Formats: sequence, structure tokens, C-alpha cells
Amino acid sequence: MNQAEPNSPRISHLSWGHMEVEGHPPFKDAKVFPGGAREWDWRETGTRHVPGIQPTDVQELIEHGIKVEVLQTEAAVERFNELRESVPVGGLFHSTC
Repeated sequence: MNQAEPNSPRISHLSWGHMEVEGHPPFKDAKVFPGGAREWDWRETGTRHVPGIQPTDVQELIEHGIKVEVLQTEAAVERFNELRESVPVGGLFHSTC
């Protein structure tokens, strides 16, 4: 990874309805990407359990230079934390499903 590119912040905790990302306030749902994180507000793009994640949700992460990989939440957090120090990585995390 180019040293000029920021790492993604580490996800330090995940439990039902609660997620902690280093350097950020707690989230219920979060978008995490190189250099930052923010609340993932489903209402912004019309995301619902059906039809699911919208392309616009993922597009924001792609704009931060990540590639897409889809995993269940616990596996996704583990994989995210493994990759965050070596490649641009981002994720959409919903803590209540």
C-alpha cells in the first residue's frame, strides 16, 4: 500500500446494535473506508432488508479506492481488520441482522 494512502480505522467492537470504530463515535450501522468512517443511514439511498444494499451504498466505498468483497458481519469484521493495514479496504456494516 502506498504510504500516502490512509489506512481504514480498526473496528474494535461489534455487538447487536452497536459498533465501535477507532477514532469515531459508536455506530449502529457504519460505512468504514480508508481514512474514515461514518454512520450508514439507509434512508439516504432507500436501502431496506428487501431489496437490500443499493449500488449507491457500495459506490461510495469504491470512490475511496476499495474493491468489493461480501461476507457475513462477524466474518466481515475479522477480514476487514486483517486487510486494513495492507490494502485500501472499506465496508458496510449492519449490526442488527
